Amino acid sequence: MCTVTYLPLGNSDFILTSSRDVPFSRKKALHPKKYIEDGVELNYPKDGKASGTWIGTSSKNRLICLLNGGFTYHTSRASYKKSRGLIVKDLLKVDDIRKGLDGINLIGVEQFTLTIVDWNNTLTLIEFVWDGKHKYSKEMTQEPHIWSSSTLYDESVKQLRKDWFEEWQQQHDFTTENILNFHNTAGIGDSNIDVMMNRGVGGTVSITSIKKENDKLIVNYTDI
Repeated sequence: MCTVTYLPLGNSDFILTSSRDVPFSRKKALHPKKYIEDGVELNYPKDGKASGTWIGTSSKNRLICLLNGGFTYHTSRASYKKSRGLIVKDLLKVDDIRKGLDGINLIGVEQFTLTIVDWNNTLTLIEFVWDGKHKYSKEMTQEPHIWSSSTLYDESVKQLRKDWFEEWQQQHDFTTENILNFHNTAGIGDSNIDVMMNRGVGGTVSITSIKKENDKLIVNYTDI
């Protein structure tokens, strides 16, 4: 849930890839599969602890990916009202994502960032941040982007990763194979901050890459 890249492919397609970084002691997630919930078809890997998800798609022509934390580092409380992974599923089901974001009650939910891709009418990329008190939403440009979780990386490391991503773009075509290689190898040989992260007690446990090609979604999921 901690490093996400977005690659636009023309006017209507894209590749979004997420490296999930969690404690190694966390119960293993289930591989992505189809679920029908509240009459909506969802496809997502299910978290082993809270039964939510950090990334998923729905028949509402939408993909949502979660990163822990808002704009800056925060200290987690012992408990919260609702898992952030369940919020992802709630928003995958709404008819209109902007109305859904405006209306959803997040009081008592831990800080998070969402990368939302919606392809109803036109391809739209939205960054949504909940800082524990306020909601912030903006439409992003259709160009490559990278996000790193504020709970794991300070601003200097976030910028370093943006530099790696910028350099990668200059040297590679935008394909699933190439972006997966970035998520597996980008860095400076320091496993504390490399995209494939390992800090002993926690690190990258899986990589999910989702490609929209015309009307087809192709999901590549790898356990680390």
